[in-house]
Amino acid sequence: MQQILSRISYETGTAQTICEMAGRGGKEPFSTSVTEFLNCWSRCILRDSESRNYPDVVTFAFWIRKAGIAEMRNRFMNRSSHVRGRGVAFHIAPSNVAVNFAYSLAAGLVTGNANIVRIPSKEFPQVAVLNRTLQEALAEHTSWRKEICLVRYGHDREINDVLSGIADTRIIWGGDATISEIRTSPLKARAFDICFADRYSLAVIDVFAYLHCEDGKQMAQDFYNDTYLTDQNACTSPRIVVWYVNGASEQEQKEASDLFWGHLWELVKHKYVIQPVQAVNKLTTAYLVAAEHREWKPVCVADHADNRLMRMAVSKLDKQLMDYRENSGFFYEYCCHDLRELVPVCGSRCQTIGYLGDPIMFDSLLAEEYAGVDRIVPIGKTMDFDLLWDGYNLYEMLTRKIEVSGKANTPLHFLP
Repeated sequence: MQQILSRISYETGTAQTICEMAGRGGKEPFSTSVTEFLNCWSRCILRDSESRNYPDVVTFAFWIRKAGIAEMRNRFMNRSSHVRGRGVAFHIAPSNVAVNFAYSLAAGLVTGNANIVRIPSKEFPQVAVLNRTLQEALAEHTSWRKEICLVRYGHDREINDVLSGIADTRIIWGGDATISEIRTSPLKARAFDICFADRYSLAVIDVFAYLHCEDGKQMAQDFYNDTYLTDQNACTSPRIVVWYVNGASEQEQKEASDLFWGHLWELVKHKYVIQPVQAVNKLTTAYLVAAEHREWKPVCVADHADNRLMRMAVSKLDKQLMDYRENSGFFYEYCCHDLRELVPVCGSRCQTIGYLGDPIMFDSLLAEEYAGVDRIVPIGKTMDFDLLWDGYNLYEMLTRKIEVSGKANTPLHFLP
């Protein structure tokens, strides 16, 4: 075991830390100690001069501050129950979303677990900031060193086997191929997986709501944060923009669309840097859709200086549409009069709908039978992590409840 663990690169913790985690019981969720530690990490992030360059890092810092943890405790923890963490949580973070590993780690900590986290191998600057500030927090709260091990390693079945054999819960973020690969490593008899598979998301914008919103530029900024900050790699990033007509005229539809995409383009051309391979991939996907699915009548809208922003209008929402999804600012655009038209793209892989308008507009859709959609949240909030995620209650799944039955002071009766 030690020989296998020596092949791991450790950002936090050591091989000995992992060995000492094995067989350990869980702690009380939302303890004062973990709240103080995470609040300290939050302060370290917010005072770090580099962190302000990364809105996703700052957002995480606010999520783990003391007030945020207290709010989660009030929502999830039943104080009349005896609850403990399950023990050791082994997290496999996605390789394409920088801050995800930190949210997964924090979820494991607040639910009373020791945590082994495989962090992205890609050298994201956000990961460096989070790791640096985590070390600062651990220097002030040294007892938490034995609860956290951040590791990097390549595709190595033996390492997966060892870490999975220690885990009481395995949290797998990433594509279906990653899940299949990790699942070949066996777990303990009472351990189980929490899997976050390939998902996609949509945005619904009420035409009138956009035309009458107080700040169209800010809404475009919120949409930019939901999409471009992660190169549209996050499962929460909208890939289809649906304009809910709601009685608007064609002229009003065009006005709303032109304003929205115009505001977004102003942000993109000043903020977003696209790599040549991303630009080529977007063009390739657009050509494939145009060639293979003429029934969708796609139109590549070429009203921008380059393809950092690419839009394709489609005449209907087909369940195959998301087989042709792309990243880095690639959006399908559709106009509808009834949100029940979204049903074909609300299958099991549809995770989030971001919206602008009155959420009552979704009543007709919610009355339909479909397999997906776990969250309907305002645009600008699709990236906001919660312990209710992808339809899972992570608090329930990362803890175990200890049943204490019987009444106090009840006399015991013995047979003669």
